[in-house]
Amino acid sequence: DAPRRRAGRAARGVADATAAPPAPQLPAARTGHTAGVAVCGSVQHSDGTAVPRAALTLIDVTGRQIGRGASDGEGRYALATPGSGSFVLIAAAGGHQPQAVTVTVGERPVELDVVLGGAGRLAGSVLTADGLPVRDATVTLTDVRGEVVASTRSGREGGYVISELVAGEYTLAASAHAYRPTALPVSVQASRETRQDVELAGGAVLRGTVRAGGGRPVEDARVTLLDAGGNVVDSQTTSADGTFRFVDLSSGEYTVIASGYPPVATVLQVAGGGRTERDLLLGHED
Repeated sequence: DAPRRRAGRAARGVADATAAPPAPQLPAARTGHTAGVAVCGSVQHSDGTAVPRAALTLIDVTGRQIGRGASDGEGRYALATPGSGSFVLIAAAGGHQPQAVTVTVGERPVELDVVLGGAGRLAGSVLTADGLPVRDATVTLTDVRGEVVASTRSGREGGYVISELVAGEYTLAASAHAYRPTALPVSVQASRETRQDVELAGGAVLRGTVRAGGGRPVEDARVTLLDAGGNVVDSQTTSADGTFRFVDLSSGEYTVIASGYPPVATVLQVAGGGRTERDLLLGHED
């Protein structure tokens, strides 16, 4: 009887162990670990609102990655550590200033909220030297490595806006047809709007009409523009009404040659800057 009682007790012990609920574990897909003390909390803006899809990385004192995951739609996250010790939690999200926080883990889970600095914003206007707006100008922002961060166009009143920027140093460039491009440094601050206007210097615009001896406009005449050194600056053919137009010219002396009939050359001075325009009449013989 004694052996049968011992066997019965052993069988009941196996049944009890089988029925015991398993210990809770953190999701391996989120933490990279199936056991250990948890570090959990939320990723927030400075106003307390959640930052979803923030990337979180947990490293030890040697810089080795311990866990990695992402915040959910409500900004919550959970990472597991291999045990007690000191670690560094790194949080980053697009358009936010990244944050690194030291966390000390003991025997109990640690609740740690991380606040990310809000995105910066850059706004301003593209203007001429006399303060007039330049519409449809291309505005480009590059970082310290020279990579393009954002690009936009100025509106009807010359205004532009670039948002979701991490705080830091950038180069702001602007260009537009008939204006010389320009670039300048700009410092963007977190959670603030930085104002920066851009002034574009307009080159001189040289216009003219090629006419025959009787005053008739000459279509498809070749017009070539040479600088003071005799170098070709630009070349084009006249339109149906005999007109030609050279833009974005520096100040100085130029020679205009019209051909198609016996060529005619005219030397003239062009003043750069502003909105200078010169009409030029070239005579041609029939």
